[in-house]
Amino acid sequence: MLNVTARQELMSTIVEILGVVVEEARLDFGEDGLAVRVVDPSHVAMIKMDVDSAAFDTWEVDETKLGLEMRKMNQFISVGGAGDMVELTYNEDSGQATILIGRIELNLRPLDNSTLNPPNVPSLDLPCGVTISGTELSQALRASRLAGDLVNLSLSESTFTVDVKGPTDSIKLDFKVDDLMAIDCKEPARSQYSLTYLTPLAKIFQKIDNVNLRFGENFPLKLTFDFADGAGHVEYFLAPRVEGDY
Repeated sequence: MLNVTARQELMSTIVEILGVVVEEARLDFGEDGLAVRVVDPSHVAMIKMDVDSAAFDTWEVDETKLGLEMRKMNQFISVGGAGDMVELTYNEDSGQATILIGRIELNLRPLDNSTLNPPNVPSLDLPCGVTISGTELSQALRASRLAGDLVNLSLSESTFTVDVKGPTDSIKLDFKVDDLMAIDCKEPARSQYSLTYLTPLAKIFQKIDNVNLRFGENFPLKLTFDFADGAGHVEYFLAPRVEGDY
């Protein structure tokens, strides 16, 4: 049995975040909450998401693994307003899932779970970290995309730098200690990442209080943030673009 209800804003946030990386995802509903692990087809970006059942208005769940199309879900959920309730049910006997928003009912057949195996989440010891407001990071990413496709992130004991050098234009943003919520870096580090994977997060970060970034010299990037008053937790991993390898 699966019968969960949540406000449109929560369901939209969940689907939007997952849609940054994949078009299809397996949502694992358990007794205490929702768990999702996805990796993009190129194995460049990965998301680990956990949402506590307390974030939902209704949570009547027998352990269920449900494969759904994120784009279709996002398009349908966006029909509702921020105050609307979204109800998701699944009938195991019929194999049918239903999403209800007001009078509008969408019936759909879930995807084959055997094609949606979740990835193993890496355990990384990343040497440098910085915590910045979601609004500031969103603005930095949107501005960076105007100049090029690759962004250089640099961190020292006192400064976090976002730097893009494109074919004709360049953009640089320096954040000092007083501009940041926290900074943790004993040795300066710099690494480069694809904005193709980062820029779609800018819209999401506008609604997030703060984001923690951890990376190192040519290390993967790990972004950690919460939503739904802390009931939702996301870890986003992105492989580096090592200069000279492309």
